[in-house]
Amino acid sequence: MKTYAKDPNAHAVVLAEFGKVRISESNDDRLKIFFDYHIKIKILDNKGFDKGTVSVPVYIGDDGADESVDNIEAVTYYTDDNGLAQKIDLEHTKIYPEKESKHLSRYKFALPGLRAGCVIEYKYTFSTPFFFDFPSWQFQDDIPKVYSEFEAHIPAFWVYNASLRGYLKLTKNSGTVENKCFSAGAASCDCSLLVFGMSDIPAFVEEDYMTAKKNYLSAINFELSEYTSPYTNQKTKWTKEWTDLERQLRDNFDFGAQIKKKGIFKERIVPVIAGQTTDLGKAKAVYSYIQKSFKWNDHYGFETIDGLSNALTAHTGSTGDINLSLINALNAAGLNAEAVLLSTRDNGNINTLYPVLTDFDYVVAKVNIGDKSYLLDATDPLLPFGVLPLRCLNDKGRVFSMDKPSYFMDMNLPQKERNTYSLDLTLQNDGKITGTISHVASGYEAYKKRKAIKKFNSVDEYVEQLGNEFAKTRIIKSQISNLDSLDLPLGETFEVEINALDKANGDKIAFNPFFLDKIDTNPFKLAERSFPVDWGMASEDTFVLTMHMPPNMTVETPPQAMAVSLPNAGGKFLTSYETGDNSFTFSHVIQFSKSIYSPEEYPYLKELYNDIIKSEKAELIFKKK
Repeated sequence: MKTYAKDPNAHAVVLAEFGKVRISESNDDRLKIFFDYHIKIKILDNKGFDKGTVSVPVYIGDDGADESVDNIEAVTYYTDDNGLAQKIDLEHTKIYPEKESKHLSRYKFALPGLRAGCVIEYKYTFSTPFFFDFPSWQFQDDIPKVYSEFEAHIPAFWVYNASLRGYLKLTKNSGTVENKCFSAGAASCDCSLLVFGMSDIPAFVEEDYMTAKKNYLSAINFELSEYTSPYTNQKTKWTKEWTDLERQLRDNFDFGAQIKKKGIFKERIVPVIAGQTTDLGKAKAVYSYIQKSFKWNDHYGFETIDGLSNALTAHTGSTGDINLSLINALNAAGLNAEAVLLSTRDNGNINTLYPVLTDFDYVVAKVNIGDKSYLLDATDPLLPFGVLPLRCLNDKGRVFSMDKPSYFMDMNLPQKERNTYSLDLTLQNDGKITGTISHVASGYEAYKKRKAIKKFNSVDEYVEQLGNEFAKTRIIKSQISNLDSLDLPLGETFEVEINALDKANGDKIAFNPFFLDKIDTNPFKLAERSFPVDWGMASEDTFVLTMHMPPNMTVETPPQAMAVSLPNAGGKFLTSYETGDNSFTFSHVIQFSKSIYSPEEYPYLKELYNDIIKSEKAELIFKKK
């Protein structure tokens, strides 16, 4: 095999992959999960060599409850210069664990003698005493697979919830009973034998505008529901109800106990809300106070690290430190504030069937004022009141309060980002174009623009850098408005001079007006996409050019008018061209009215971007009458 026919661009392909999980007593008479893994991979070219380096993480416990990897075997098969089949076995001396931290080690090994066209094969046995950590099986990876199969032997003493994630269909799915397959001490029981198989699995290709890859990879996951000890016959319910989790969080010192500590902000908040006559005014004042009191250390989490008092003294902290302080301070101001636990876009979606506390990695505040609620994140001093960062706009969040049942809320919020460009330009006889460029950024776009400007030491430095990016354009004068007024749109106005004369075409002048935020690459390149396009929020970009010309000039190639709409009221792309006395107005509008688009809508998005790129690529050609 020189290439894989079903994916000619693949650098490697899995020929066969097998996994088997069982629960039994180990040599030291401890019950453990044993996971046998066996894989054979064809390496098609040198870009597939990374598949020859293997790393298996293991957890190291404090009480000897360690995970381990044993029975590692690995071999490389290849054809030598004489056309004979050869093989090289991995030397066991080259297999070793590397300790990364107190509780984490990795068994690493590299297949020997890699070369284009070789086949590598390896297997090992992973064991763990942690029954809640039943191995998952990932059918899909970044290279294609011919076949992948996983079998689980689960004794009746253990009950697991199995769930299939992803968009691919199983080609094998069976469940049978194995009689008396398990024994420990004097106890024995039957087992459930579950077999899952999948054929002709395409490589998973990441693309722009998606949340965590694990949300879409085809995989089987297991969650421990309950466990009965074969030695004592004592049953332990592992999967909790939401009421159990609520109780746990309210009593948790690093979560509920910190929210209930009203004394932390009681005195501090009095001068903050002084003079505020409405609850909304108080909430905004408290929010601004917390934003200015802390510097985020870039650490996620929904719990405080070392208590809110210590974080406030240090003026720094994690997401948990800052936003639990915000909730505490809002409540101290007499407002009704709750915590919303969520999973960020890079962390994956929450399991909504049953509570898994480790699914959450972030917390924000929810303040209820009248019949409206506002979600707040005080980790960034540039975030306006009621606006969340993009990382938080992911699937669902769980709302927790100290005295009411928790519930899910949709994190697909009505946030929007909007750009409006207005160009009023005049073409001179000498080929220069002078005039004014105005840009207004609204909603989330204003937040992004403020962050971009604040990275520079001064506004002048930002404008200087902007001038360097504009082709053939000199910024003569500039003005930035509402830079520190977070609730208002941010405005930029530039007086410019553009050298548009095309000397190669003699007296003709070529000008592309999209020198600001030109779209020249389609982010959607797949033939088809099996997972949604997730922008996080709706958006709108409006571009209006008014061009004044000398009486002796005309437009040789006016822009084409276009009107393209997405299905399901998903958005549109519109252009128009209107002429006046020695002038014209050209408008260009891109609107995406939804934050999430289904795989079925993907081809329409892809084609829309092709139309946008074609439109923005075209130049205006001016010539003398």
